[in-house]
Amino acid sequence: MLYAFAFERVGVVVSDLYFLDPKPLQGQETPERGVRLEMRVFESGELTGSLYAARPITIGRPLWRVDLLQDAAAAPNTFDRTHHHPNIVGWEPGPRTFVKELSDDPLAWLSSKLTDIPGLLREAGISPDEISAADADSLRTAAPEIVDTVRRVLERVWAGELARPTTDVDADAVTSMRASWL
Repeated sequence: MLYAFAFERVGVVVSDLYFLDPKPLQGQETPERGVRLEMRVFESGELTGSLYAARPITIGRPLWRVDLLQDAAAAPNTFDRTHHHPNIVGWEPGPRTFVKELSDDPLAWLSSKLTDIPGLLREAGISPDEISAADADSLRTAAPEIVDTVRRVLERVWAGELARPTTDVDADAVTSMRASWL
């Protein structure tokens, strides 16, 4: 499942995620599941037909990522593998950054990041010119709706509806897997 919140030039995408890392950190060898949120560059294309034609929309490169993950076999609300990637170069995230406050209360932490855009940009090493004042204001205004969406997707993950492994593979033979839009 994919949710998108687009503003002028940037936006946020949210998706469930099931992940088996081929090179896991020690103690994180089992599959993970949860929710991924990324701030991304968005582009609205030119109309290619009449005034009524659908407009092309491109969801471009990520600027910042947070993964609200836990061991796939863990009880809901564990968040034992929850982390973020403050530095993304091109399409590649930097190493996982674990923060106690993020694991303790992920939704409150996420809300604080989405409402403090200058702080988020500083931490991520993103030039303030990347995001217009209008985008920052829109993101801040939409933060409660975005956080509520993340909460609802997490509930569906914990209910077993989302973030499931692909079913067309031999689970015992798989060394890596990613089931997600993001």
